Amino acid sequence: MSSERVLVRRGLYADSVTLLQVSRQVGQAPGVQAAMVGMATELNLELLAGMGFDAPGDGSPYELFIAVRASDPQAVEAAAGLAEQLLSAPRRASGGAVAEQPPRTTGSAVAATGAGLALISVPGRHAFAEAMDALDAGCDVLIFSDNVSVDDEIRLKNTAAERGLLVMGPDCGTAVVGGLGLGFSHTVDRGPVGLVAASGTGAQQLLCLLDAAGVGVSAALGVGGRDLSEPVAGRSTLAALAALDTDPGTELILVVSKPPAEPVADRIRAAAADLATPVSFALLGAGQPDLTQAAEAVLAELGVPVPDWPRWGADRPPAARAGALRGLFCGGTLCDEAMLVASAELGEVRSNIPLRPDWALDATLRWSGHLMIDFGDDALTQGRAHPMIDPSLRNQRLADELADPGAAVVLLDVLLGHGSHPDPVGELVPLLAGAQVPVVVSLIGARRDPQQLEASARRLADAGAVVFASNAAATRYALSLIGGRA
Repeated sequence: MSSERVLVRRGLYADSVTLLQVSRQVGQAPGVQAAMVGMATELNLELLAGMGFDAPGDGSPYELFIAVRASDPQAVEAAAGLAEQLLSAPRRASGGAVAEQPPRTTGSAVAATGAGLALISVPGRHAFAEAMDALDAGCDVLIFSDNVSVDDEIRLKNTAAERGLLVMGPDCGTAVVGGLGLGFSHTVDRGPVGLVAASGTGAQQLLCLLDAAGVGVSAALGVGGRDLSEPVAGRSTLAALAALDTDPGTELILVVSKPPAEPVADRIRAAAADLATPVSFALLGAGQPDLTQAAEAVLAELGVPVPDWPRWGADRPPAARAGALRGLFCGGTLCDEAMLVASAELGEVRSNIPLRPDWALDATLRWSGHLMIDFGDDALTQGRAHPMIDPSLRNQRLADELADPGAAVVLLDVLLGHGSHPDPVGELVPLLAGAQVPVVVSLIGARRDPQQLEASARRLADAGAVVFASNAAATRYALSLIGGRA
């Protein structure tokens, strides 16, 4: 027999990363069989029900719940108490004393520290106020938060332009400023290339390919995935281009984006032509170069030889199977790139971020044919950590696809680096063991990332996956494994 309890704590908030860490620590407590600590969002309540717990409280997303199932009532009470303790623990300084009360507003923090850049990572509905507070204090802003409205994004970027400041984001996943990686970042050298990125994982792919070629970056300025959409009209991209053009350490600028609105792309190209610094483009779209080809063009411009992009496990290719291609991605741009490559050969590829409106998946995210899912899309990250931090939702779907006789091959991305899960490969390897469906992985990592690129690749290959440093190469290889294709 087991015992369980669900507690509700109204008026208490913790960010998704903290909640994930607390859930893991409580789940490892003696006698605990299942545990989840989270905000009562619709998605989290669905996950809780899937674990067999009753819904907590009134179902308000502003409630925090603690759900524990354990071997006996005493273990339940101990685990719940541990969760309460972890959630209420005060911050402590390195000597053990309780730290001084921190500033209570973003503006006061900027004033107290003299900071030139504020990183905003709060629930999306609160990000606008914090970002505007930073701009009012005369500070550039990086908005890591997603789920910020387009209207609020435009207001923030207009305000920044009036004050000669830069807004990176919303949903700016990756940046490198002053040699420091922010958000989901990698350990890369300083070098001559400056990135302007309307794409988080697109920037990560290019940073890691350049790193594999021995080329560093002067900066990577993420501008948010919607910046090159028609409503936002490239506001931050234009500001970032101007900033890098004045940087003596930047010899070449590379602009990367998810498929942009064509009029906005034309505007950016025209502005780039007037700069003193040469500009290359990696703007994804039908008939455009993929990210790997864009990286190779940059290397050619710099006079650097193009290396053989790393791959692991390709010397023992799995047998081709009849069926459909299933792509399960943490990165939206990597999903976009894979769909562009695959649809050129397969035609329709359904998705929750479709290339065409009539290729959209329904709310179940299920389809019998070719499909690709971006698990980092805003609709799937409300109230929970991004899949690069918590890959459990994607991994649950992977288990389903590996058991589906209609799947010919599964294509995954795995992103290493600071901010990502400390061991995403360790989460995948048990799922891959004995899988009958071939698995192809694009492994996005730099040589000195904390998860150890080479060791991570070897572990995946030893588990049966075929692994590529290039997402485009991984996609083309996956296509070759669909029965009847060369």
